[in-house]
Amino acid sequence: MPGFLREHSWSIAVSVLLHGLLAAALIFATLVSINRSTPTNVPLPIDAVVIDSQVLHAAQQALADRAEQEAARARAAEEQQRAAKEAEAHAAADAEKAAAEAAREADAQKVAAAKHNEELERAADLRRADDAKRALDAKRAEDAKRAEQAKRAEETKRAELAKQAEDAKRAADAKAKAEREAELRRQLADEEHVSAVEASPARAQYIARLSSKIQNAWLKPPSARAGLDCIVNITQVAGGTVTSAQVSQCNGDAAARQSIVDAVYRASPLPPPPDPALFERNLVIHFHPED
Repeated sequence: MPGFLREHSWSIAVSVLLHGLLAAALIFATLVSINRSTPTNVPLPIDAVVIDSQVLHAAQQALADRAEQEAARARAAEEQQRAAKEAEAHAAADAEKAAAEAAREADAQKVAAAKHNEELERAADLRRADDAKRALDAKRAEDAKRAEQAKRAEETKRAELAKQAEDAKRAADAKAKAEREAELRRQLADEEHVSAVEASPARAQYIARLSSKIQNAWLKPPSARAGLDCIVNITQVAGGTVTSAQVSQCNGDAAARQSIVDAVYRASPLPPPPDPALFERNLVIHFHPED
C-alpha cells in the first residue's frame, strides 16, 4: 500500500484539489443564495460570480469522472502490480519447481550414472574373474599335462630301469650259473684230481714227509715208553704255518702228549705238498716214532 501511494501520489493530490475546489464552489453558491433572499431596502452593489448549476454539475461530473478514472487507474495499477507480483511469485515458484525438477533430474542422472558405473564395474569384475578362472583352468590343465607327461616319463624310466634290472639280473643269474657250473666243474675236476693224487703214491710220500719232520723235531721225554702210538690233529694255513695241534688218541702219558704237540710247533712251517691239490688245512697225522 505505501508503494501504491508513492507511485500515484500526484494523481491523488490532483483529485483532492478538484474535490476541494468543488466543495468551495458549493459553499460559495450557498452563501450567495442566502444573501439574495435577505430583504434590503437599499440594494448594495455585489461583486459576485454567478455559477450556473449546469456548469457546476458538469464540473462535479468532471471531477467525479476524473476521480473515477484515477481510482480505475489506481485499481488497474494495483491489479497490474498484484498480477506482476503473482506472475513474479508464479515465476519464482516455476523457477523453484524447475530448479527442484532439475535437481531431481541431476540426482536421477547421478544415480543412473552411479548405477551404470556400478554395472560397468561389476561387468569388469566378472570379466576379470572369468579371465582369472580361464587362466587358472589353463594353468591347471597345463600342470595336469605336465604331471601326466612326468608320470609317463617316470613310468617309462621305471620300465627301462626294471628292464635293465631284469636284464642285469638275468645276466647276473646267467653269470652266476655259469660260475657255479664252472666252479662245479672245477670242484669236480679238483676232486677227481685230488682223488687221483690221493690214490697216487704222492700223497703217501707227502704224509710221510710231514710225519718225518715232526718226528725229527720230537724230543722224547723220559716217561715215554716204547711202542708210542698217537693220532695228532693239525691245522695249518697256506705256507705250512701251524695254527693249532692236538693229540686225540695216544697210548702215552701227559708228558708224551705234550712233547708231541711241541714237536708239531717246532716243525712249523710244514713242508709243502708236491702237488697243490694235496694241500689240506686240517691234517690227521699218525705219530708212531721208531724206537
